[in-house]
Amino acid sequence: MTLSYSLRPLRVVHLVDDTNWGGVTRGLGFLGRDFMDVATAQHEIVAVPANSLRAPEVEADLIVSHLTISWRNMSRLTALRARYPDLPMAHVEHSYCEGFVAGNVFRRLRFNTLLRSAFALFDLVCAVSAAQGAWLVARGLVEAERMQVLRSCAGISEFLSLPVVRDAPRHFGVFGRFCTQKGFDILIPAFRAIARQDITLTFVGDGPMRAALEQLAEDDPRISFVGYSSSPAAMMARFDAVLMPSRWEAYGLVALETMAAGRGLLVSGVDGLADHVARGATRCSGRTAADWTAAIEAMAAQDPVQGYVQRLAMRENVRNAEVMFREGYDALVNRLLQPVGLRASA
Repeated sequence: MTLSYSLRPLRVVHLVDDTNWGGVTRGLGFLGRDFMDVATAQHEIVAVPANSLRAPEVEADLIVSHLTISWRNMSRLTALRARYPDLPMAHVEHSYCEGFVAGNVFRRLRFNTLLRSAFALFDLVCAVSAAQGAWLVARGLVEAERMQVLRSCAGISEFLSLPVVRDAPRHFGVFGRFCTQKGFDILIPAFRAIARQDITLTFVGDGPMRAALEQLAEDDPRISFVGYSSSPAAMMARFDAVLMPSRWEAYGLVALETMAAGRGLLVSGVDGLADHVARGATRCSGRTAADWTAAIEAMAAQDPVQGYVQRLAMRENVRNAEVMFREGYDALVNRLLQPVGLRASA
């Protein structure tokens, strides 16, 4: 019998249970669309029903979980490891971070036990920001040697093609789901307290708090709601700056896109937003509406030349985000698998 050998890319299967149009879905969509057939790996996205407690049947060399960790889902995660005991597996943690725990978790010992138990099922745990990763390690939720930072990206070429804003910001945009996490209920009173009438605030998105936010806005003609946009870059072109008053944020994909677009960026600085402050974003000094009023007024009054230079620098700091995203997944594969090399067939 003569053996013949052929090379084939590794098959990497990504498991998701949340297919809403958020950062996770957009990032994986970009990964699958642009990096589906690369030299080292093929990336496939498999949607798992949120109410399913069974491990899915997949053909893979490596599994990457983007599944929600909860006590209810522990049986599914355990079944996944039991079904593929010898298959390298990684988990990307998109949700849990220090700010989330501070605002939502009361039985913290029980919650920490959940995370440790879930993370123990995987060979590698990926944080989506350096701040989140440092918190996971500091809290003893995962060992440093099993941690990797893997910042998301949904493609920034369209944002990089926009001209950098040269004037002081007048038109402010807000992107995201209308929920408690995003802090939009703080932002509206803050904006309404500004006396200037030549600035605007536009909310892009939707969610359970929309009616409450519209009520907070009342009849202020400077504030508008436009729903979701199928073209984030085209919508971004309408604004001079973006505001992110999040109460918690594991990463903040909108922040990356704002900097790539050459727009001003004002953030709360919590969790993963600290990564973007390190790249040049402006941090609001506090969490109250009064703090945000002062911060927005300061940005609107910024010297145009100084602001333009800052925005240029931010764009340069994130210009290679797509490459870093690709290299992050290459590093993940390399850490968990030896190269496939030669495959024998009869």
